Amino acid sequence: MPDYAHRLWSRKAPLWSLFALWLTCSAGAVASTPSAEAIASAHPLATEAGLLVLDAGGNAFDAAVAVSAALAVVEPYGSGIGGGGFWLLHRERDGYQVMIDGRERAPLAATADMYLDSDGEVIPRKSIDGALAAGIPGVPAALDHLANYYGRLPLAVSLAPAIGLAEEGFPVDSAYRRMAGVRLEALRASDQAAVQYLVEGDVPPEGYRLKQPQLAATLRAIAEGGAAAFYTGDIAERLVAGVREAGGIWSLRDLRDYHTVERRPIVTEYQGYRVVSASLPSSGGILLAEMLQMLNTQRLQQALPSQRAHVLVEVMRRAYADRARYLGDADHVAVPVAFLTNPAYQQRRAQQIDLDAATPSVEVWSPGGEGHDTTHFSILDRQGNRVAATLSINYPFGSGTVVGDTGVLLNDEMDDFVAKPGVPNVYGLVGTAANAIAPGKRMLSSMSPTFIEGEDMVAIVGTPGGSRIISMVLLAILDAVDERPVEDWVSRGRIHHQYLPDKIQVEPGSLSDAEIATLERKGHTIDRLQRGYGNMQAVKWDMQDNTVTAASDPRGIGHSVVRSVAGQTTAD
Repeated sequence: MPDYAHRLWSRKAPLWSLFALWLTCSAGAVASTPSAEAIASAHPLATEAGLLVLDAGGNAFDAAVAVSAALAVVEPYGSGIGGGGFWLLHRERDGYQVMIDGRERAPLAATADMYLDSDGEVIPRKSIDGALAAGIPGVPAALDHLANYYGRLPLAVSLAPAIGLAEEGFPVDSAYRRMAGVRLEALRASDQAAVQYLVEGDVPPEGYRLKQPQLAATLRAIAEGGAAAFYTGDIAERLVAGVREAGGIWSLRDLRDYHTVERRPIVTEYQGYRVVSASLPSSGGILLAEMLQMLNTQRLQQALPSQRAHVLVEVMRRAYADRARYLGDADHVAVPVAFLTNPAYQQRRAQQIDLDAATPSVEVWSPGGEGHDTTHFSILDRQGNRVAATLSINYPFGSGTVVGDTGVLLNDEMDDFVAKPGVPNVYGLVGTAANAIAPGKRMLSSMSPTFIEGEDMVAIVGTPGGSRIISMVLLAILDAVDERPVEDWVSRGRIHHQYLPDKIQVEPGSLSDAEIATLERKGHTIDRLQRGYGNMQAVKWDMQDNTVTAASDPRGIGHSVVRSVAGQTTAD
């Protein structure tokens, strides 16, 4: 049985956990500020950009601007200023916590049936490739918001590293080549994208210095004029003209009306820890609350060792069924958040789990993921401010389309809506009218930037991985609560179930053959994956001995750095 399942049931009851925490805290005072600052991101050059801004006098929020923009340049298959994201913030001086919602919105001309043919069937790839697949971007507005309301530095300073990377270029690595290969035909279909991301119509060779002068010019305009330089004026006009020429439906009003939203995070208690995560339009915080509350019931904690992976899967199945059934943009549809996150409801659902047999998903509820194509970073500064941020353009390289001589790569986040109830999107997720396309609506997301808070420990964690993001963060929470080192959180083998398709995805090495055979005897269908998934970035501050550690997922090319107040640096 994998360690993450074993430790779940080896822990004592919640009251004992709280008592143990009290004893630990009574033994000595915890640190009020960290001894070091740390950044873990999906690309070494993005981590370096964040460190440069900290060196310039910035705080974690300024560094978040720098890392977000740098990732847009060096990891265009995962995020970009033509995409969106969620930034979960903790301001240490007053304990204020908020989620900055920079999720994309549907254009005002969007309709519920825009991806259906005359027979009402979904047209393959229409919501994935090309300008019609693009929602209105939120990243430029979010970066401006971070700088103006939480940072210390002007955008001109925080965006300088990204501008330099776009102008001077960066060496193409194996990760870039792999993802460009996945989306080669889509990139070739856009003249501007082919020029910006390919070499003579093909994937650039490893080590090739990729320069993006048009993107650099757009970033410089944002640095000088803020978000208004992107959403109004010359850049907006070129974006809209380019989108419409490529078959999209953006308008100048779409851009002018876009705004970020500050949202209250979803908070739940588990084993004496507080888990703070993303709120709608992210499904992450709600599903994490549901799963943790089910796992917190005495009946599931006392399950036999042979039942533990089975229970984790059954908990995932039920939470993801609720995602499909209920969740959407709460600004547009009524979502029963209080009901779904009520511990009493989850306790009743835990009672419905058969410890000896799989529950077919159609019996949980019957209707009538993003992969490496997302990114995450975690930041802790010396004052104790924190940022967990997950950004995306959806499929690798988004829609594959660059428009209007702006260097802006368009997302294809419209595929995260439900094109037709019960029909899965590119990542196999299904949904109902709650997540149907509507003008100005934000599409449901799985991005789950998360804080884990104990009496003497705080952690910052998140990952790309589409529909699998939430289950990965769940397993990381179990690691953190069990006081595992941060390196274990990002490297441990993973399992996943998302309600439909009704199968367990098993990463290589995460379960033994005997464990898989046991699950199959219980009625589960196993999908043995050929390669790992996710790219988790995590930072942990142990306040008892005032140490900071960070780690980047070995499945990716990310880089984490911890710098002490005295100037010493450790890196993964």
